[in-house]
Amino acid sequence: MKALIYTGPGRLDYGETDDPAPAAGESLLRVEACCICGSDMHAFHGRDERRRPPLILGHELAGTVAEGAAAGRRVVVNPLVSCGRCGFCREGRANLCESRQMMSMNRPGGFAGLVAVPDGNLLDVPDAMPMAHAALTEPAATAWHGIVTAARTLHRPLPEARAIVIGGGAIGLLCALVLRAFGCPDIVVMETNPLRRRTVAAEGFPVVDPLKEEGDRPGAELVVDAVGARATREAAMRRARPGGVVLHIGLGDNDGGVDARRATLQEIAFIGTYTYTMTDFRSALSALAGGRLGALGWVDRRPLADGLAAFEELDRGAVAAAKIALEP
Repeated sequence: MKALIYTGPGRLDYGETDDPAPAAGESLLRVEACCICGSDMHAFHGRDERRRPPLILGHELAGTVAEGAAAGRRVVVNPLVSCGRCGFCREGRANLCESRQMMSMNRPGGFAGLVAVPDGNLLDVPDAMPMAHAALTEPAATAWHGIVTAARTLHRPLPEARAIVIGGGAIGLLCALVLRAFGCPDIVVMETNPLRRRTVAAEGFPVVDPLKEEGDRPGAELVVDAVGARATREAAMRRARPGGVVLHIGLGDNDGGVDARRATLQEIAFIGTYTYTMTDFRSALSALAGGRLGALGWVDRRPLADGLAAFEELDRGAVAAAKIALEP
């Protein structure tokens, strides 16, 4: 099969590799769309020690089952493989599984023609749903899980809250879309890249450049850091109102930025969230298929063979689309 293989920092090789051999309880999926995630970019930069070359990246994927118990079904893949037996799994929190694996990290990912997937990680995709949209389920589930978790800590319901989202990439935009679907009436997105600002604005959100326009804007009950860098954590802590919540969902770096004194004196909750549960995954797929998260016109579709060029454009910040889907 053809695959895009990460071979070292800044290097992705497109070529032939062996077809995967599914284990018992797995199906062979013919990949039809796999989106580029920020974590794929971290690996491309050589900044993710969990993703060691040579490795097939890509964990936001959908396609048709070629072989196995689910043969012929159009499916989206939950790439988080859990044990199903530990305490977290029994609690329905498989994202915290003590022996979890993630496709494109511990297992081969979806930037390939074929991939082996546990049958329990497949969800049916509605016939009318484009595969490039179905592949958004994974990042949408990440946003969904984060907003649901933060909402449980807020002291007022989302329809009565103001929200600020820092970062206008895919996760930031999806967080804003989920907030709107949950009835949040006042959502501002902060983004430095002018191309991304244009994409976010086209979805109907007020969007500002925090380097120029943050100024004296009022704070918010919920601030989402969809970047996860020192500067954005510092901004999130500044913008959170007393008694508010900072949702840290980005994984940019681990270089400080949390004002613990202000968090204590102003009772600001700082919450980190990671991936999703299967319940979040199903909810996100239903919301995407039902149009609750918009028309999804911000997805750029490209051939898998052009994957390296897509990574390089993302690296330069030269892409307006919030998400690029690579199609084998």
